[in-house]
Amino acid sequence: MKKRTRQYIHRQINQITTAFQYFFRQESSSGIILLLCAVIAMILANSGWADIYEHILHREITIGAGQWRLTMSFLHWINDGLMALFFFVIGMEIKREFLFGELKSPSATILPVAAAIGGMVVPALLYITFNAGQPSMAGWGVPMATDIAFSLGILAFAAKSAPRSIAVFLTVLAIVDDLGGIIVIALFYTSELHMAMLLGGVMVILLLFWACRQNIQSVWVYLAGGVFLWYAFLQGGIHPTIAGVLLGFAIPAGNGGTVNLLHRLEHRLSPWSAYLVMPVFALGNAGIMLNAESVGTVFSPIGLGIMAGLLIGKPFGIFMAVYSLIRLGIVAMPAHVTMGHFLGAGILGGIGFTMSLFIASLAFPDGGDLMTAKTAVVVASVCAGLAGTCVFAWTQRRRRAS
Repeated sequence: MKKRTRQYIHRQINQITTAFQYFFRQESSSGIILLLCAVIAMILANSGWADIYEHILHREITIGAGQWRLTMSFLHWINDGLMALFFFVIGMEIKREFLFGELKSPSATILPVAAAIGGMVVPALLYITFNAGQPSMAGWGVPMATDIAFSLGILAFAAKSAPRSIAVFLTVLAIVDDLGGIIVIALFYTSELHMAMLLGGVMVILLLFWACRQNIQSVWVYLAGGVFLWYAFLQGGIHPTIAGVLLGFAIPAGNGGTVNLLHRLEHRLSPWSAYLVMPVFALGNAGIMLNAESVGTVFSPIGLGIMAGLLIGKPFGIFMAVYSLIRLGIVAMPAHVTMGHFLGAGILGGIGFTMSLFIASLAFPDGGDLMTAKTAVVVASVCAGLAGTCVFAWTQRRRRAS
């Protein structure tokens, strides 16, 4: 009996380790493609193709017919439609982590969860400091985010010999950060509510959670429910990407010991999210004009708030949360890890990009303010990546010298 129990525990640990390694490799490699697409978008926006680029993004596309016809610009289909798949995958990842992964054990998650909270609260407060009493204060959620693909990509490139626990720490931090961003979007970045459509959406999600509880494994049940839920939220005033998250939570996960629908969908859709959805999002949203006027807007309250939040608030909030918990003896310092590693991870947490650009598109309906926010996010993310790389290089040299 004891032998079977040990074998079961060993299998569970192997599954968790394999899942983390797959997730880390995928996210880190997709960061390279994401960077390439962002560079292409900026080249297009600053070339003779700029007008064509803008025309494509704002060209209206109609799906459906009659009363079921839906017309939005290509950019809105990316941000409201395609990104729902990205958030659906995030929802499944969060559920898996809470049930079987790094977030399952409260004691193991105290450090990254506390760091994530510090890394969200401090940047938001810094942004508010620069924009208090102004309409631009609506952008306080922009510097709260961490881009998991970029941050893990740079970590894999810049800190190949860093302890595995730092990669786990940054991964869990980014996942909790995503969850915080989702809550912020759901609560604070919604338009006028239409209760009839929202009531229909609530009924659908309740049915989906019932299906999950009954362990119904048919993908068509969740696909049909997800499409209706997305449409209900879109028409009801809640950003439709939240439908993707809720659908991810509703996918049955079994007991973690067998291949279930959550496992199958996550493994099939994660590559599409990482290598298609996020790059297309970058192509559509990272096209900023690089001239004296646009760069100068970085020094406006919006730009300064975002830059300060990502470059100062993120590292400070993350590092001080970690330092305080270790200093007070609440959490032990992980083996082979130094505070320099945590500082480097905190700085990489300032790479906002995907989620920051997404929240910026919700916070700033005005084109000028949105372009300012995008420029600040891109500049801050590049600076955070470079600074994080330098800190990890310095930390590794110190370790070799000691």
